[in-house]
Amino acid sequence: MAANLKSDIEAYVINKVKEMREQHKLSQSELAVRLNVSNGFIGQVESSRSPTKYNLNHLNKLALIFGCSVKDFIPDKPFK
Repeated sequence: MAANLKSDIEAYVINKVKEMREQHKLSQSELAVRLNVSNGFIGQVESSRSPTKYNLNHLNKLALIFGCSVKDFIPDKPFK
């Protein structure tokens, strides 16, 4: 099995979303319902053992859910 299933930027975005989810006191299941994805999807995304990740459509909907900009999930500087 591959050691890094997610790139640095993917991990950054996932951690930002998780941070916001926790700030808004939402469980993984509650966020899944609001995002209209399967119940286990958020857990898979947040797991380092799964290749599952958010796409741009997810990020757009997450920005609507959290009342922020899509840019808030993206790092200011690119990863090398």
